[in-house]
Amino acid sequence: MKAASVFLALALVATPAAAAVIPVDAIPIETFAPEKDTDRFGRLEFIGGLTLTSPDPDFQSLSAIRFLPDGQRFIAVADTGEWVDGRVTRDASGRLSGLQGVTVTPMKNARGVHAGKSGMDAESLVIAGDRIYVGFEGRHRIDVYPLSGHDRANASAGPDFLIPTYELRRNGSFEALAADDAGRMVAIAEKSIDKNGNLFAAVIRGPQKGIFKVVKREGYDVTDAAFLPGGDLLVLERRFSLLSGVAMRIRRLPGSAIHPGAVVDGPVIMQAYGGTHRIDNMEGMDVIRADDGSLHVILVSDDNNSPLQNTLMLEFRLVD
Repeated sequence: MKAASVFLALALVATPAAAAVIPVDAIPIETFAPEKDTDRFGRLEFIGGLTLTSPDPDFQSLSAIRFLPDGQRFIAVADTGEWVDGRVTRDASGRLSGLQGVTVTPMKNARGVHAGKSGMDAESLVIAGDRIYVGFEGRHRIDVYPLSGHDRANASAGPDFLIPTYELRRNGSFEALAADDAGRMVAIAEKSIDKNGNLFAAVIRGPQKGIFKVVKREGYDVTDAAFLPGGDLLVLERRFSLLSGVAMRIRRLPGSAIHPGAVVDGPVIMQAYGGTHRIDNMEGMDVIRADDGSLHVILVSDDNNSPLQNTLMLEFRLVD
């Protein structure tokens, strides 16, 4: 084989193919509570939503989502250890109408290996500058990836998460990561509690680094969090039981109360119940700035790869 042919063959082997775009079908959700004649739910106003399906079996189990500054392109992670990238589309009235350009790409660990769900159980992510921070449970860690090039990117070690590893439950650790405009990054555990029943949390980057706690109430687990521009923190929570089914709520924690040693609580600004509201296993949340300047909260659900569950994307306007 000629030298040029050898170099070409090596290049083809060394350069992985870019992820292919997959089809995603979207059915609009017109009303959040079909039996109620209102779009207002607590401090949130329902704008619209989508039920999402795809023939690609890897489009499933979304556990966190973050939007880029244009409010259209997004990066999500699945707890099967996949990147899910795409862009939302809107109809003439500005309501969500579908997804375009969706790709699903296996995540790689620091060794460049996709270690399966047991080693790549991604539950949270946040974008800070040109880096993505991803929280994993099972093998508790926070890894860092470049903002683009997911098909080529290996993980690098993230910041010290400060919370003692022995305090982290195997299936209940880094479910929420969030960063504010001041460079502060927080991590909140899903189910890992102290002796008083409060959730472990920590400021892991930026001002006032250290461990704090979040009050846990009424059997709800934290599934995501996102800072508001003013510094307050929205926390998405979920509860499930065989008797009462699934429920979700959003609490607003005062940003000024988040500091080392604090025990932080805040009011519930929205609550919803399966059977009454169009919810499922709501796991991901982000806050975006709409064209009219209002703040919108976008939620996604994890279908657990179950035919009995759905992948939903719901959008609300925050009403102060």
